[in-house]
Amino acid sequence: MMLRAVIRRAASKGSSPSLFGKSLQSSSRVAASSPSFLTGSETGALLYRGNHAHSFHNLALPGNSGCWRLESSASSTLQRWVRPFSSETGDSVAAVVPHMGESITDGTLANFLKKPGERVEADEAIAQIETDKVTIDIASPASGVIQEFLVKEGDTVEPGTKVAIISKSEDAASHVAPSQKVPETSDSKPSPPAEDNQKPKVETAPVSEKPKAPSSPPPPKQSAKEPQLPPKERERRVPMTRLRKRVATRLKDSQNTFALLTTFNEVDMTNLMKLRSQYKDAFYEKHGVKLGLMSGFIKAAVSALQHQPVVNAVIDGDDIIYRDYVDISIAVGTSKGLVVPVIRGADKMNFAEIEKTINTLAKKANEGTISIDEMAGGSFTVSNGGVYGSLISTPIINPPQSAILGMHSIVSRPMVVGGNVVPRPMMYVALTYDHRLIDGREAVYFLRRVKDVVEDPQRLLLDI
Repeated sequence: MMLRAVIRRAASKGSSPSLFGKSLQSSSRVAASSPSFLTGSETGALLYRGNHAHSFHNLALPGNSGCWRLESSASSTLQRWVRPFSSETGDSVAAVVPHMGESITDGTLANFLKKPGERVEADEAIAQIETDKVTIDIASPASGVIQEFLVKEGDTVEPGTKVAIISKSEDAASHVAPSQKVPETSDSKPSPPAEDNQKPKVETAPVSEKPKAPSSPPPPKQSAKEPQLPPKERERRVPMTRLRKRVATRLKDSQNTFALLTTFNEVDMTNLMKLRSQYKDAFYEKHGVKLGLMSGFIKAAVSALQHQPVVNAVIDGDDIIYRDYVDISIAVGTSKGLVVPVIRGADKMNFAEIEKTINTLAKKANEGTISIDEMAGGSFTVSNGGVYGSLISTPIINPPQSAILGMHSIVSRPMVVGGNVVPRPMMYVALTYDHRLIDGREAVYFLRRVKDVVEDPQRLLLDI
């Protein structure tokens, strides 16, 4: 109390920092080992008592541009006493929504990974935010106990929004647990009225007693139709995820914007499968990755795009943008929805580099760790529905691209080879393209080039 009075007098008289230090020095009732917060208008002062020193630094207080924080030192070396804080208690920090990318302004808080009262470590994920493209974790800024959540699941949040309060004090859990029991009781109390409100609805239904009049023909007809309707108890209504809404919007925009047309062809997979079977072991020993069929189709697509550059172009207003690079997107189906990572510079990659990139991107997509940058861009898409057993389909263009190649399952079918009917592993391939930009001639030539390269991979070596 004496020390606070001395500082208030010094602040009210507008004394200089040196005079303020002398006023603090004259006070003999200050405990050298107990830091405290003091009011004042100066930018700093030192309190000396014996061989101890205390320093006051700006902190915000009413009526001043700052307030004082005490720092202490022993002997001749000053040791700063720093106590991080973001609330009035000084021992709590807030977990905020991180930056989610240049093209993403907000997200939906999908779920909490922790509960109030649980202890978390620094950088440990406590919640997940679902955006249009990826799922982002919210990490705890410090070790402590979750005191409360400031938002609810399903809320839309922006970067910088406070999500949770983390208390760094050890006894925070004892204060959090009772507060969490109150909402549970409050939630449990309204439930009986809700049930009571439903009961009158159940009772009002039989009040009409419409089935009691079987004498007239119309009521039996209506009662016969009612059981045909699906019961409401067997239906579930769940909100769409942001990723699913984004996919739905983009696909519908594609359908409304592009003049979609699909052309088909069939490919004999004999030579490509023979090449894979012959060199798969040596390929794996040298490159550490398995040789798949996807890399062969991507190389074939790159060759076809180079022969038909209009397929790699896109309409932008009244202009056509021709791309001198080949970035191929691959459609990957995950449990949360469809994502389309990009193989950048596919025209400069060999088989091994393509296979490694595909495996890396597919693994990240399934684990939910793929970044926005890894899905941005792309000039052409390859979709392999054959992994799910699709025989034939008409894929939809991924905007703002102009075409997409669809692969399908390999089926052994009788084919005429050299005048003889022999079984061959065949695959249907489909090319959906924007007919505003690409004519049927270029689309057919593109698909024929894919067919020729897959059926005879040696063309890639000779560039023919």
